[in-house]
Amino acid sequence: MNKAVFIAQTQVASAEPEKLFETLLTAYGEHYPVERTDGAGTIPFLMGTATLKLEDESFLVTAEAANEADLSYLKFAIAEGIVHHAGAQELNFFWEGDGAGEGYLPPFFREMTVIAVQNITPHMRRIRLRGNDLARFTTGGLHIRLLLPPKPPLEVKWPHLGADGRPVWPDGEYRLMNRVYTIRDIHVAQGWVDIDMVVHPSTIAAPGTEWAIQAQPGDIVGMTGPGGGDAGEADIYTLIGDETALPAISRILERLPATATVIVRIEVADEAEEQALQTQAQLDLKWLHRNGADAGTTTLLIDAVKDAAPVQVEGQRIFAWAGCEFDAFKAIRSFWRKECGLKREEHMAVAYWRRGVAEED
Repeated sequence: MNKAVFIAQTQVASAEPEKLFETLLTAYGEHYPVERTDGAGTIPFLMGTATLKLEDESFLVTAEAANEADLSYLKFAIAEGIVHHAGAQELNFFWEGDGAGEGYLPPFFREMTVIAVQNITPHMRRIRLRGNDLARFTTGGLHIRLLLPPKPPLEVKWPHLGADGRPVWPDGEYRLMNRVYTIRDIHVAQGWVDIDMVVHPSTIAAPGTEWAIQAQPGDIVGMTGPGGGDAGEADIYTLIGDETALPAISRILERLPATATVIVRIEVADEAEEQALQTQAQLDLKWLHRNGADAGTTTLLIDAVKDAAPVQVEGQRIFAWAGCEFDAFKAIRSFWRKECGLKREEHMAVAYWRRGVAEED
């Protein structure tokens, strides 16, 4: 384990410090193995470790990470959690220690330039972006956020950090639209990343789709990250998803060793949306075609999950991963937990989108 070399602290005063303290640890415990001791809790985030220590009228938060960018991301994540769970309380807190200050670009932010655009399938568009110092985006999660600037002639204004560690976003006509995507491929030495984006007609606002369709070499976009879940270490894998999960499933497959066994079920519109998937692992792949049905309206994924339920094998580690529409995500996660008895470290299901709802809602 790498020793943390960047440390920051903040004191959070609250009208009900113990209640907020417990709420935070309970919420983070849904996603991370929180370690509890008397009046304290330690949370092992992907980007570092946070320790909360309860005091008389407040609690102290200590954040530790291996580099400045991870520390900044960690402070941001903690601050967001505090503000969210504080509810109507107005809390004023600021960070001291490494990376303290405000007004500068977040170290997890990069300005990127479009250098190539191509269609992979009729509804999948690949955007290649060039930027500097991309090594951090190779680990720590599969996902990034693209920050889509307003259209010219307005100048681009990027977010800057506030004293509480959260980005301060430009508003009004300079507002940035942000969308979560998966890095499909990355080449640090050449300084580029590929982002595969699903593009299709929609009855709701879809700024990401609009941007992807209109993107041209030379366009500027912001990128933050990485983050989000990844597949754990295992011998037997189950990977489930619709077309929005294809980039993540592809990346996971490409790194699996020849000794791994993997069951993959992917829902797409039709045969034209299938892609060639590369892996050394022993692969059991089935494509599920909607054949005219709207995305998010079928039971194809949950039916496939039930037909290919993960089975515990003596001496073999298992891991199940899913990325899909919100209702399918809930059904899959429930099945894996209740019917299959998978432990928290043996599965991850994420909702990439929700039918009829824009991402900002």
